[in-house]
Amino acid sequence: MMTKKTKNLFDLTGKVAIVSGSSKGIGLAIASAFAEYGAHVVLSSRSQDAVDKAGKELSQKGYSIMAQACHVGDEIQRENLVNKTIEKFGRIDILVNNAAINPVYEPLEKMTESVYEKMMNVNVKAAFALSNLCFPHLSQKKDGAIINISSIEGLKPSLGLGIYSVTKAALIMLTQVQAKEWGKHGIRSNAICPGLIQTKFSKALWSNKALLNQIEKELPARRMAQPYEMTGLAVYLASPAGSYSTGGVYTADGGHMTM
Repeated sequence: MMTKKTKNLFDLTGKVAIVSGSSKGIGLAIASAFAEYGAHVVLSSRSQDAVDKAGKELSQKGYSIMAQACHVGDEIQRENLVNKTIEKFGRIDILVNNAAINPVYEPLEKMTESVYEKMMNVNVKAAFALSNLCFPHLSQKKDGAIINISSIEGLKPSLGLGIYSVTKAALIMLTQVQAKEWGKHGIRSNAICPGLIQTKFSKALWSNKALLNQIEKELPARRMAQPYEMTGLAVYLASPAGSYSTGGVYTADGGHMTM
């Protein structure tokens, strides 16, 4: 049996990838990596200005980029994102559900139903709905890939992040259900669970020097990570290198789960 050269297994040339929440942080890092490996990449976030700015920077590097605003919690905007992608590129091969929110740090008894519903809508329902919208396109060539960006909070909860943890645990189960049901359609679905990454999203944690020092002292890696450190897993899972990987839950957490 002929085998491909290992370096070619990570080639994404000609693939079309949608990355939600990709104007900054982990989403932007993953989008940039996909583009570097040859994919046409659709950047999306709530702000058109934000994705335009990120898209301009990537386009100047010679990458194939489309910037399309999309609030993933909005049904019409989700449909528009998929339709615009098909109009521009004619296909969808990879979907990264990265967009998420965590507006409050509160114990469960202080969490309002409105905040709960908002978090479930953006962190879980949006990934479910956007995946379903992309399903016909991902299954068309029987070589589709979904990557759901969960969190170590979905595996082991921290104080004050209760509902966020619930949403991320639900996203892991959604990943495994997608893998089980859609494998016959040639779609692979995997979850990446980042630990503490230096992004705007996690600023409340790392901007507290005392808290950060405590976390870094306990972590086996002895430091927090940068967004680019999540891209290796993403490229692997999106590319032919990950062709037999589906239903997986991959941590990139500096050893947090060993603590």
